[in-house]
Amino acid sequence: MSAAAPARVPAALDALADQPRVRDFLATALAEGRLSHAYLFLGPPGAGKHEAAEALAKCVVCPNGGDATCDECRRVAHRTHPDVRWLVPGSATGYLVTQVRELIEDAGLAPVRARTKVYVLERAELLRGAAANALLKTLEEPPANTMFVLCGRTVDALLPTIVSRCQQVPFAAPSAAAGVRAVTRACPCTEAEARIALSVTGSPARAVEYLGSASRRQVRRLVVDTLDALPRDDSWDVLLAAREIVGAVSVPLADVKKAQEEALQETQDFLTSAALKQVADANKRELTARERSGMMEVLAAVESILRDVLVRSEGLPDAIVNEDAAAVVDRLAARASTRRVVAALDAVARAADDLARNVSPQLTLEVMLLSVKEALTCPPSFR
Repeated sequence: MSAAAPARVPAALDALADQPRVRDFLATALAEGRLSHAYLFLGPPGAGKHEAAEALAKCVVCPNGGDATCDECRRVAHRTHPDVRWLVPGSATGYLVTQVRELIEDAGLAPVRARTKVYVLERAELLRGAAANALLKTLEEPPANTMFVLCGRTVDALLPTIVSRCQQVPFAAPSAAAGVRAVTRACPCTEAEARIALSVTGSPARAVEYLGSASRRQVRRLVVDTLDALPRDDSWDVLLAAREIVGAVSVPLADVKKAQEEALQETQDFLTSAALKQVADANKRELTARERSGMMEVLAAVESILRDVLVRSEGLPDAIVNEDAAAVVDRLAARASTRRVVAALDAVARAADDLARNVSPQLTLEVMLLSVKEALTCPPSFR
């Protein structure tokens, strides 16, 4: 990938300030009308691949070239634009053939609101077997007015023939300081708040969304309170706390479901019954994916607190991330040895694996909290 500095950078691409090469490359392609039908965004987690996919989609569907403020751009940001589809693996092992077939059939339909349809595939490395081969045929002979953006870590895990059909766009690994700058630049928050948000979400764009969501911040607050209470709670209390956290994770999903229903109502007159079913199925998968994402934020919040506990228990001079929960961190560190904190962190890692295998979020959280309680020299007690 190479690019000269463009004459004009669309406002939507300002989100890529910490990836200037990517920003300028996409801006130049837009200005010169040289957009590819398929891009492969490559880089580590948190590098801004999804932010770039969203920014590019805004530029493609926006009648003003990506002003980031119009109704079209807002719909893309909220993931309710009918011509911009986000796909995630339908199972723990990868994309389903039925997902790709639905995508292909949908790609053959005319756009609803824009001139071009955009399909963003997260975790493209999980495109395997029949699902990858089905997509390959579409990438070789793409329908008119369609664009595909595949987001992955490295080309090594992808089917070589798929890689060869896409224009590769490498993303540099972000620094912690760059992430904080990106968040504080995008929303009114302190550096401390930005660090906490990044520890929970993993990327600047998602951190900004997190800071703008009272319900998601409340979930983290519940996590902090639950960890603080673990030494005093018995097993029943822990199970109730897990239920409360899972319930809090579900709160933001109500707004997403409402937005999906409104978007579906706007497009139902233009779609066949088969297409409507495809959209409904895709919406269900999106809700499931968002619930899993919410649970991953819970695990990330627990891990962040425990890492701070490890810093304190080791007596390291490093600053902790969760400054607003310093008292909780100190109380937990006073009771736990380094070995036990590491054991608690292992329990969080096992929980993440369980969620990836589609274990019930409620059961996953219950087991994890009980394991963390036991690891932190707080063996389970019963009434």
